Amino acid sequence: MPWRLIVIVIVFAVFLAFIMFNLNNSCDINFGFIQIENVPVFLTIFISFILGMLCSLPFALFYRRKHKEVLKKHVKPNFDELHPEPEADDKIRQDAAMARKRFFSNRKSEKPHE
Repeated sequence: MPWRLIVIVIVFAVFLAFIMFNLNNSCDINFGFIQIENVPVFLTIFISFILGMLCSLPFALFYRRKHKEVLKKHVKPNFDELHPEPEADDKIRQDAAMARKRFFSNRKSEKPHE
């Protein structure tokens, strides 16, 4: 079952219900030099959420880049051992196919127990 899709639909349904309940509620936003009147509450919250995400984005990207460099430094020496060459992967697949073939050919040649 597509659980991620179900969760997204539920989140959007809750969000839509929140919007519908607050259509009549409005507030004034004052920036100090300009005031915007009768702004719906859900729009205020949504814009605040988006601005918060945009403000945290540089920190998240810096954190990811910093940890990526640390991982490269510590994991790179063992990277070749952990990830064999593609030719080795093909060899492993061929060996597995041969083993399956031998296994099933042996089973077909066995006589059923009586």
